[in-house]
Amino acid sequence: MKKSIWIFMLAFGLVVLSACNGNKVEELELPEMLDVQLEVPETVDVNEKIAMKAIVTQGEEKVADANEVEFEIWEDGKKEESSMIEAKNNDDGTYEAETTFEHDGVFTVQVHVTARGLHTMPKKEVTVGTGAAHEEDHEEGHDDHDHGQHADGFGMHFMEPENVKAEKEVAFTVHLQNEETPLEKARVRFEIWNDDISEKHDWVDAEEVSPGEYTTKHIFKEPGTYSVQIHVTNDDGLHEHEEHEIEVKN
Repeated sequence: MKKSIWIFMLAFGLVVLSACNGNKVEELELPEMLDVQLEVPETVDVNEKIAMKAIVTQGEEKVADANEVEFEIWEDGKKEESSMIEAKNNDDGTYEAETTFEHDGVFTVQVHVTARGLHTMPKKEVTVGTGAAHEEDHEEGHDDHDHGQHADGFGMHFMEPENVKAEKEVAFTVHLQNEETPLEKARVRFEIWNDDISEKHDWVDAEEVSPGEYTTKHIFKEPGTYSVQIHVTNDDGLHEHEEHEIEVKN
């Protein structure tokens, strides 16, 4: 009986060794990052219609199936007044939209691209007309850091939820970028309050679900207009924040 057991164990061991040698474990490959080339003119005339174009690739492949491509535009010092324009998908890896500028000034055009579980948001500066008509406002705006003016190279894009209702769970997602690459391993917290309802501020921590993408969930107990401020810090001394308003309905 003992001899039979030893023969069985020896045979089993040989089978295991054979399986290990014959089947190599495949290495996990991380997806290639999105590359987005933003094309906008550096200088334009007031009320001149311009084309904005984003060329999206992943490695050698043209990305024609992006989930979302939007152009965000704001005047220097007035990030809180930015406007979003949805891009047209040309089905060849390019996405386009048009815009005009109503007065002289310095503006930023930033494209937000979400595709294949990744997000990137390069930006460029556009000088309109003389570019100096609102220089005074621009200087004042740099002191107003609480309303969306960030350090050079840092970018934040809050995917503001729609049709938010009381007593229903809602997802908060924000994309962070530094020097046009996803900002990873940051600490992201959502501060939520409504002074008409309570003096209490709720704090909700977000989790990084993919490079530079942070998400969490929250339930508003009552309808009303809530302030949501996103706080971002990391071990390199970064400290940024941006405030938004969310309307909660019954």
